[in-house]
Amino acid sequence: MFTYYPSIKDVTQASKVIKEVVTQTPLMRSFTYSKKYEAEVFLKREDLQQVRSYKIRGAYNKISSLSDIQKKQGIVCASAGNHAQGVAFACARLQIHGTIYMPAPTPSQKIQQVKMFGGSWIDVVLEGDTFDNAFAKATTYCNQYGKTFVHPFDDEKIIEGQATVGLEMIQQSDKFLDYVFVPVGGGGLIAGLSSVFHQLSPKTKIIGVEPAGAPAMQVSLQRNENTTLSEIDKFIDGAAVQRVGDRNFKICEVFVHDVVTVAEGKVCQTILDLYNLDAVVVEPAGAMTLAVLDQFKEEIKGKTIACVVSGSNNDITRTAEIEERALLHKGLKHYFIIRFPQRAGALKEFVADILGPDDDITYFEYSKKTSREQGPAIVGIQLKDPEHLAPLVDRMHAHNFFGDYLNDKPDLFQFLI
Repeated sequence: MFTYYPSIKDVTQASKVIKEVVTQTPLMRSFTYSKKYEAEVFLKREDLQQVRSYKIRGAYNKISSLSDIQKKQGIVCASAGNHAQGVAFACARLQIHGTIYMPAPTPSQKIQQVKMFGGSWIDVVLEGDTFDNAFAKATTYCNQYGKTFVHPFDDEKIIEGQATVGLEMIQQSDKFLDYVFVPVGGGGLIAGLSSVFHQLSPKTKIIGVEPAGAPAMQVSLQRNENTTLSEIDKFIDGAAVQRVGDRNFKICEVFVHDVVTVAEGKVCQTILDLYNLDAVVVEPAGAMTLAVLDQFKEEIKGKTIACVVSGSNNDITRTAEIEERALLHKGLKHYFIIRFPQRAGALKEFVADILGPDDDITYFEYSKKTSREQGPAIVGIQLKDPEHLAPLVDRMHAHNFFGDYLNDKPDLFQFLI
C-alpha cells in the first residue's frame, strides 16, 4: 500500500499557485469523435496551454515551492521536451537559473521552444538517446553542483500540479464522466488525475494509454512491481520512458482501472485525422487517448467520456515519418526485395504486369550500383486497399520477381530503408 497521494486540499492549493501562468483549458465536445463512437466524447485541450502542454502545471507548482536558498542555487531537470518547456517558462518567470538536459534526438522544434521560453535564464544540454540517458546525466550534474532537481513526474509537487487537470475536468463537466482516458509517460499526470477522481468521482473509470513500444506502466502493473524496460521505441518521445515514477506506480496500482497500449502507427493516423478533420494539431503523445478508442468502441457506446489531449509540440519536419508510419499501420505501404529475372525488359515487365492498376511505387533503390535490370532492388509500393497485397505477392511469385518481404522484418527494414 502507498503512503502518498494528493488530497483535494493539496490540488486546490496547487491550482491557486499556478493560476497566474496556467490557462484553464476547455473541456470541448468533439463532434467528429462523438459521432464516430456513438458516445459523448469530450477533449481536455491541454494542447492550448501557453507552452502547449499540461507540463507547465507541475513544473511551476514545484519550482514555486522551493526555498529562497534553493532558488538562488538554481535548478536542473531532464525532459524529452514538454517538461523542459514548463521548467524554462517557470525559470524565466521566477528569475531562477536552470540547466535543462534533453535527449539528443528531441525534435528541434521542442528544443527551440525551450530556449525561447527560458531565454537567458536556462542552459540546454543535449545528452544521450533517450530520456533515461539525459536523466542520468542530469542527476549527476545536479548532485555535483548542489542544485535542486525538478523531476518530470516522480515528485509530490509535480503530481499535485498535474492533478489540477483532473480537478478542472470535474468542475467543467455538467455530466458524469464514465471514462477518462489519460496518456502515460512517467505517470505524473495519471497519478494526480486518478487521485482527484478517486476522491470526487470514484465511479469514473480511469484508463491509462501508453505507446506499444514503451509500455513501462503496463508491464509494471502486470508484474506488481515498478519495472525498468530494457528497450523502448522512442518515436512517441513525450511518453517514451523506460521506467515510470515510483510514487506514480503506487498510486496507479490502486486508483487506475486499466492501462492499455496503442500502436505507434495508429497514433500517427490519429494525428493526421485530427488535423484533416478538425484542424487540431497534436504531438504523438497528445493523440494517444483518441487513437486507443477503437479498442473500447463497444464499451463506450452511449457513455460520456473524456480524453486528455496532452500537448501539441509537434515538429513539422516529422510529417513524412508520421505519414509513413500511418500507411504501414493501415497495411497500405509495403516494402520488398525484388529480384529482377536475368532478361532484358524485366523492369518494364514488373511495372506493366506485376503492379496493380492502383498500385504506386513510392521507393526504389538498386542494392547494387551495377547490373541494373539484372540485380535486386528494394521497392516500396503503396496500395489503395490492404486486400490488394496478397494478389500482388502472388503475381511476383508467378513471374519470379519475389525476393523478400520487409515489413515483418523490423531489423532488416530499419537497415535497408
